[in-house]
Amino acid sequence: MTDQEFIGKLAEKNIITQAAAAQVLRDAGLRGQSAEDLLYQNRLAGEEAVARIKSSLLGVPFKDVDVSKITPDLIALIPKDTSKTYRVIPVEKNGDMLVVGMLRPDNLEAQDALKFIAKQRRLSLGVYLVTPSQIAAVWRKYTPYKSEVQSAVEEIGNVKQADAFLVSLEEEGGSGEDAPIIKIVASTLREAVERKASDIHIEPQKLRLRIRFRIDGDLEETASLPLALSRPVVSRVKVLSRLKLDEARVPQDGRFRAVITGRDIDFRVATFPTPSGEKVVLRVLDSAVGLKGLPELGLSDYNKKILEGALAAPYGMILITGPTGSGKTTTLYAIMQKLNTEEVNIVTLEDPVEYFMEGINQSQVKPEIGYDFSSGLRQILRQDPDIIMVGEIRDAETASLAVNAALTGHLMLSTLHTNNSIGVIPRLVDLGVPGFLMASSLNMMLAQRLVGRLCPKCKKPKPVSAEEENIIDDALSLTPDEVKKSFPTKKPYVSFHAEPVPDCDVCNGKGTIGRVALFEIFKMTKELSDIVSGGFTENALLAEAKRQGMISLRQDGIMKSLNGEVSLEEVIRETE
Repeated sequence: MTDQEFIGKLAEKNIITQAAAAQVLRDAGLRGQSAEDLLYQNRLAGEEAVARIKSSLLGVPFKDVDVSKITPDLIALIPKDTSKTYRVIPVEKNGDMLVVGMLRPDNLEAQDALKFIAKQRRLSLGVYLVTPSQIAAVWRKYTPYKSEVQSAVEEIGNVKQADAFLVSLEEEGGSGEDAPIIKIVASTLREAVERKASDIHIEPQKLRLRIRFRIDGDLEETASLPLALSRPVVSRVKVLSRLKLDEARVPQDGRFRAVITGRDIDFRVATFPTPSGEKVVLRVLDSAVGLKGLPELGLSDYNKKILEGALAAPYGMILITGPTGSGKTTTLYAIMQKLNTEEVNIVTLEDPVEYFMEGINQSQVKPEIGYDFSSGLRQILRQDPDIIMVGEIRDAETASLAVNAALTGHLMLSTLHTNNSIGVIPRLVDLGVPGFLMASSLNMMLAQRLVGRLCPKCKKPKPVSAEEENIIDDALSLTPDEVKKSFPTKKPYVSFHAEPVPDCDVCNGKGTIGRVALFEIFKMTKELSDIVSGGFTENALLAEAKRQGMISLRQDGIMKSLNGEVSLEEVIRETE
């Protein structure tokens, strides 16, 4: 199966667009990578959709692997190195037949390796096609994180001698790959990536060193180590991020990149002095998780149509608003991926640059040397930009420059801190933007929140209470009819909630898997332009939002809860 044939079939089945197909084939040729890898890296198509097309082309059946049924005995049939080199996993053993899952069943080297293993064990072979996520889930079973860490701690022996590892870690290349401290840090980084954690917290306590991961917005403890390992573990992280090893009195910031499960992962590091020692937080910047396309954001068809209309405008300002941790940056990056073509020059100002995107000119501001959003925005205008992205509008000067850039033929993307989309307008007034300029420059205001996505295996339906029914009735009464048609809105309403199963292989007993964004889009119309230009009241803005059929955060959340995606209780709490 050639890349041309494979990508052509995806385009023919409308899995990807013709433009995306051409871009992937061109990039694959230039970089010497497989087209399939680029599809996954750039989040252009879902894994299962791609696998089903491959299945039809190769004549190999696709298998949705139940990872919970893969036992240690089954894992032992294929060595870990073989599994990782050829991206193949054991799926099941039926009598004298070993059934395996392969990412690339047409790989001749992988076939030879499997035939050799089967011959040694006197087994016949059966093959299924599987996805990268299924393979990664099985890899986690080869060496459980806690076992790896415990083994490294035991290797150290007497923890009172842990400081002996500090000197060798400080010397570049002097510790060797088998040093226990290096194993602990490497295992922790890998576990965080595989569990899709957004942050790693390494925290010295009074009697121990605690390691916690932030997963889907919540912190959970993943390891507890002897306190004597605190300094060497922190020193190892400092070595990786090139921070000063002899400075523990003040916070430091750094960054490093590591290859984990075949992907380049960036880690942003921040240290913080405490009485028990230095605390370290690592932000995990995994483009496979953090970079999403517009279809993956969770926009309803109604809101997606409005957003795409605003993006098609040749100039103007699109502002995204919401509290810290509400996914604003993820939405900005998804928009830039949509706009990123050879014909346009996209320039960004970020603090910091979270994900590096091919084809986009990204710059990190450094306020300590006078290079902030406002000064950077002046320089950007000399770079012949078509599209400008400024990480955040924080002050009057940046707001004024952003508005002027939007008025002079540029598409301007940025974020703002307000409670909802309607609040953007009074916030810009507070920053000194005149109403008539706002009316001419603003295209669209988008507010968002994040709520937990219910696990499809653990969610259970339940009737709503009388109070919840009233809330749903109020929300649906203001929802456009064309939107209500696609949701189950007849009484009696049924919502869903999580009843976690402890051994669930999908959510690991949490009840939720990932998060879903709730959206609210307020677009600039002629009527809104007149209201803003002539001096406005909050009631006038609310009336215009109702007139143009704006779906509020609560309405969007309630419809997603009726559809079984999220919990009604969480929607009500987050949109209070």
